[in-house]
Amino acid sequence: MPTETVYGLAANALSGEAVAKIFAAKGRPQDNPLIVHIADFAEIYGLCPAVPEMAECLAEAFWPGPLTMIVPKGDRIPDEVSCGLDTVGVRLPSHPIARALIRESGVPLAAPSANTSGRPSTTTAAHVLRDMDGRIAAILDGGPCGVGVESTVVSLVGARPRLLRPGGVTLEQLETVLVEVEVDRALYEKIGDDVKVSAPGMKYRHYAPKAPVTVVCGDPQKAAEYIQNRADSSTGVLCFDEYRESFPTCTVKCFGSRFDLAAQAREVFDALRAFDETDVTKIYAQCPPDEGLGLAVANRIKKAAGFVVVDIK
Repeated sequence: MPTETVYGLAANALSGEAVAKIFAAKGRPQDNPLIVHIADFAEIYGLCPAVPEMAECLAEAFWPGPLTMIVPKGDRIPDEVSCGLDTVGVRLPSHPIARALIRESGVPLAAPSANTSGRPSTTTAAHVLRDMDGRIAAILDGGPCGVGVESTVVSLVGARPRLLRPGGVTLEQLETVLVEVEVDRALYEKIGDDVKVSAPGMKYRHYAPKAPVTVVCGDPQKAAEYIQNRADSSTGVLCFDEYRESFPTCTVKCFGSRFDLAAQAREVFDALRAFDETDVTKIYAQCPPDEGLGLAVANRIKKAAGFVVVDIK
């Protein structure tokens, strides 16, 4: 199903058997929890025994929208959704087709991104078909996703709210409601396989094309020069629109202007996927700064690279 963030592979969130089919279709690790999607805010009370007051404040500010809240889990949510945790992520999407499907189903829907596990997320129905053809029953085509990166995930179960995954609602926006938000280290570095995570997108390599990616952070012009000095005809370059002509011997995919973070968020997954239709053996990527929506875009690119990052001073 389409959402405003990415396409989601949806199943009845109250059925462990249905949810198991999501993991099978995606090849998803069994310790990577899912997000439950609802159509109206009041539905959260039937899923969670104690909804924190902070959740109500965040919902008033950002729901419907690209925000997932980690809250205590009620007995109706099967362990297959939460991967055995006593918490669950809940989201109220703004896409009209997603909300209509949830209402028509009569149940909340667990719905991770509709891609093969580890691959770039799906922002068009064509992306879903490429990854899931023969594995799922149907695709609802709602056109390209408007946000393009997955939802922001914030945990509300600790002493202080903690940002677990950046997304369409920025850290700065969260701070206007919550004042203080801790930032999990998984945003900036690879975490160990032995760590138990409470939200998707924290632990495993995600969003990755087939060729290995190196991210080059810092001043865009200096980053471009660094890449130019290391590129050859087998190199792919993910770059801002302004640098499209800077790599004449390379396979170049652009993902928006350096000044247009919303375009970068919409286009980054499509650009990463496009490299798989080429013969590149390595990819260098420019990267926005960790500010505003740039934090989410940078996080996705760095995750695609397995946090292989070069900082240009």
